[in-house]
Amino acid sequence: MDITQRIGRRLHELRAAAGLSLDALAQKSGVSRSNISLIERGQSSPTAVVLDKLSSALGVSVASMFEAGPDANPPAAPSPLARVDEQPVWSDPASGYRRRNVSPPGVSPLQLVDVVFPAGQRVAFETSQRDADIHQLIWMIDGVMQITHGSEQWQLGAGDCLAVRLDAPIAFHNPGDSAARYLVALTGARP
Repeated sequence: MDITQRIGRRLHELRAAAGLSLDALAQKSGVSRSNISLIERGQSSPTAVVLDKLSSALGVSVASMFEAGPDANPPAAPSPLARVDEQPVWSDPASGYRRRNVSPPGVSPLQLVDVVFPAGQRVAFETSQRDADIHQLIWMIDGVMQITHGSEQWQLGAGDCLAVRLDAPIAFHNPGDSAARYLVALTGARP
C-alpha cells in the first residue's frame, strides 16, 4: 500500500472512531467534504496544512495520520522495533518537505519524526485549537530553520532544540540555501 492510500485508510479509521460523518469532519476541520472523500479513497495526496487541519479536528498528531491503524491486521502485539524500510515516508506536495515516521506505532506515547525541509520553503500550520494537549521538541540536525509559534520566532541551527506546545499557529521556514534536517519528538496525542 502506498503512502497516499495509507493516509486515506487511516483518516477513514480515525473519522469512524470519532463517530464523525464526512460533513461533520469537514465542518470541524475547515477541509471540504469532497477533499476529505478524495483523501480517504487514496485519490488525493493532502498537503501538510490539510493534514494538520484534519489531525487537529480528530484530536491526534499529524504523525498519527501515517500509522497503519487497527484495520491493517497488526500482529498480536505491536513490535518495539521499526525497521527503516518499514517507516512511512511522505512528501508534502506543496513544499516538498519530507517526513519519516521513525517510531514504532502503538508502542509508546512518544512519536519521533525525521524531517528534511527544502531550502527556501515555508509551511504554516494555522490550526491552534486541539482536543489533545500535544507537546513537541524540534532538534536541528543539519541546516537552519526559522520557527514561529504564535507571536514568538526563533532561528535554529544544528544542535539547537526548541520545545513548543501545539496550542498556537506554528510556521516552519528554511531561509538557507541547502536542505535542513531536524527531528521532531511529540507526546500527548491520543493514540
